[in-house]
Amino acid sequence: MEHDHKKAGSEHISTFHIYPYLISATMSWKAGPLYPCNPATARSESTKLAVDPKGEKLIYTNGRAVITRDLNNSTVAHAYTQHTQTATVARFSPSGYYVASGDVAGNVRVWDTTNPEENVLKLAIRPLGGRINDLAWDSESKRIIVGGEGKDKFGAAFFVDSGSSCGEISGHAKPITALSVRQQRPFRAVSGSDDNSIVFHTAVPFKYDKIISTHTRFVRDVGFSPNGDLFASVGSDGKIFFYDGKTGDVKSEASAVDPTRSLMALSWSPDSTKVATAGADGVVAIWDATTSQVAQTYILGSDVESQQNGVVYANANTVVSVSGSGVLNIFDTREPSAKWRTLHGPTKAITASALSGSGKERTFYTGSFDGTMNAFSIGDSYGAGEGECANVTGTGHSGQIVGVAPDSTGKVYTAGWDDKIASIAGTEFAATSLPTKSQPTGIAATPSAVYVSSSEGLEIAPTSGSPVIHPGAATAVAAFTGPQGDIVALGVGAKKVTLAGINGTTVTPLAEFDDNKAEVLALAFSPDGSLVAAGDAAGRIVLIDAKENKVLVSSRWTFHTGRIASVAFSPSGRRIVSGGADESIYVWSVDKIIRNIPIKNAHPGGVAGVAWESETKIVSSGADGCVRTWEVPV
Repeated sequence: MEHDHKKAGSEHISTFHIYPYLISATMSWKAGPLYPCNPATARSESTKLAVDPKGEKLIYTNGRAVITRDLNNSTVAHAYTQHTQTATVARFSPSGYYVASGDVAGNVRVWDTTNPEENVLKLAIRPLGGRINDLAWDSESKRIIVGGEGKDKFGAAFFVDSGSSCGEISGHAKPITALSVRQQRPFRAVSGSDDNSIVFHTAVPFKYDKIISTHTRFVRDVGFSPNGDLFASVGSDGKIFFYDGKTGDVKSEASAVDPTRSLMALSWSPDSTKVATAGADGVVAIWDATTSQVAQTYILGSDVESQQNGVVYANANTVVSVSGSGVLNIFDTREPSAKWRTLHGPTKAITASALSGSGKERTFYTGSFDGTMNAFSIGDSYGAGEGECANVTGTGHSGQIVGVAPDSTGKVYTAGWDDKIASIAGTEFAATSLPTKSQPTGIAATPSAVYVSSSEGLEIAPTSGSPVIHPGAATAVAAFTGPQGDIVALGVGAKKVTLAGINGTTVTPLAEFDDNKAEVLALAFSPDGSLVAAGDAAGRIVLIDAKENKVLVSSRWTFHTGRIASVAFSPSGRRIVSGGADESIYVWSVDKIIRNIPIKNAHPGGVAGVAWESETKIVSSGADGCVRTWEVPV
């Protein structure tokens, strides 16, 4: 299993560090399968997709991460997260041993793929002063050309070993959008730009040869055929052109199925006889390079989300495209054009998550910044389907999701910044939703009611009856069904936790605790309801005995350096996991409070949610849009 966590973090011999009141034991943990996010997309922008030389692994970017995933096995994926800025493009070297990736700040990182636990950095360089839009390798894996939005130039060429220049990529008046290098000698390079032109370069060193003014609007993509005989270009004018690979002379032209819509990307088949294009008209087309005619089309839809932003020929019979919604579409060109399969995943930062179900088949629900919901299959009994992701369909939320709460009957409820509560059955939102009085801060659910914390107070939506609100700003909520009814834990005031009994819609305060150092943002009951964990904005976790109404741990669990987003008890109730904005996950022991297991750099950008699949397995989500699993032996 490939993963990007450092080996040093997965096999620690216990060492001890005294910290005001706590002995921190760095104990063993092991990273499990990664379930990746899908590509980041933007309207009217080409999304760069690529594959490894064997055509088995797809590579793309989302946020700071470069994602590599096996096209046939959802449990084989890898995230490279060493960029400090948003990554924009990544491509394997022809040798397959390295990946070059660029970001919005103009940085290019070349890193090793042979040891996925380390990803040793070969080169870090900043060839442009602005966003890298595309890059290309030469056939010897020795040289790279890049193009984008530099301040003083729009392109550059350099050696991988030294970073020194190996020519110039010049001739454009506006940012370069796409690049390609001829893989045979004599080397050639082409670049397309927002100035509607293509520049043909000779090499090596790379130097300007001529401008090709075939397109009348933005050039979206260019590419040499694998055998080097031709190269092609597509643009916002809806046209595709074919050129001689050695001279750059125009050979032929053709128009898209809908010539009024942009062609966003192209990719050559391995045998150089066909070209796949992705169009803003929602069509993926396969072109015959000899006749310049469309041989096959896949119509994915006519709405904005169905626009096709990127495409790549993975192998002789497989084409992969990405829709505007971020969905990956996988086509077998031997099958009828009406058939294809899809790969789903979050495309924005995950902001809330929860594990629903019991036994060996569970569903991990994730809610994102853009209001979308996804459902991941979690559990050994899923077999080959373990980790598969489905979009939750129907009318859900139009704003950030702040809470996901399953009850014990299998129903799942969500709260969003569109000020409403929605419910999910399986992978579909219910037709109706409930409005909240103000913007929610958290949600909890039992078979008898849904509880929402907000700036207006505690809102109670019973399964039978009308919603009511109990005034008083609340920052977080958790709920448990006991013998005498529901008990809720509320984060209130500046740093308080209130326990209250619920009878219908009547709230009876039971106890109050003020041991947290800041606003309480995450609450959880143990499975038997005897304990409550409260995490706050200062990184402190307080453990409360809900039976005796006393604090068990008040100042010892303070290793988080940022706000805590989520806490959860293990099935036994004797272990607690927490995740926070400091990108870390900690595992705490109720019985051995002076020890913890830290998992640093778990999710770039911060951890959004944590849950226990079993007593030794954790599932987490984060701002990187990925779902990760962790083995933490007792």
